[in-house]
Amino acid sequence: MLARPTDGVTNWMTMFRWIVKTIRDDYGIEETRLTRSAMLETDLGLSIEQVEETLEVIATSFAVRFPPGTLDEVLRLEELCMLASWMKGLYKRPPFISDAFADAARQVNPAAAD
Repeated sequence: MLARPTDGVTNWMTMFRWIVKTIRDDYGIEETRLTRSAMLETDLGLSIEQVEETLEVIATSFAVRFPPGTLDEVLRLEELCMLASWMKGLYKRPPFISDAFADAARQVNPAAAD
């Protein structure tokens, strides 16, 4: 998977916008449906494979690694954005992730802090 430009992504809100554009462009989902509270699978209609592909695009583009169990921790578009931002060092630890998952994410993403 090729990395995509990340110029201008400096906080979790710009990361959210970047992820919205990625999903919109890759899967043709109308931008009006790509809201913070949208459930990745049920509201947006993304398959598990499409969510995994999106994680891969984010990981490649931002040089982060999603640990095993990510899809157990992330259900909404906003959660995906907050998690990716935290792992990149652009946001505080999201309150919805478990301690065990946070430890695993920190192991593979040194920029992730509390």
